[in-house]
Amino acid sequence: MARSVDEWHPVCRVAELEVDRGAAALVHGQAVALFRTADDHVYALGNHDPFDRASVIARGIVGRRDEVPFVASPAHRHAFDLRSGRCLEDAHVSVPTYDVKVVDGVVLVGHRKADDAA
Repeated sequence: MARSVDEWHPVCRVAELEVDRGAAALVHGQAVALFRTADDHVYALGNHDPFDRASVIARGIVGRRDEVPFVASPAHRHAFDLRSGRCLEDAHVSVPTYDVKVVDGVVLVGHRKADDAA
């Protein structure tokens, strides 16, 4: 199904996102955590930590395990794959991920990805 232009929410300029640091935004009524990695890829995850039940994912620590970019929640240090939202310690747990694109230097966040199991 094609998505309309209105479904993309402009959040900030990509240059405003610090590398390997999170930023929180309200997108389509949901708290979203944005991350920009060293290779300038931008990811958007739900900001709600399913283990801590608090909106803290944006304050997490960004890293890599092998080739998997992740954010570790500041509460209990559970790591979530930035690409899929899956918890690296517990495959049954995940956070939602959102479509992201950068157009003319502006980060646009779409709706929650349909293949999420969270």
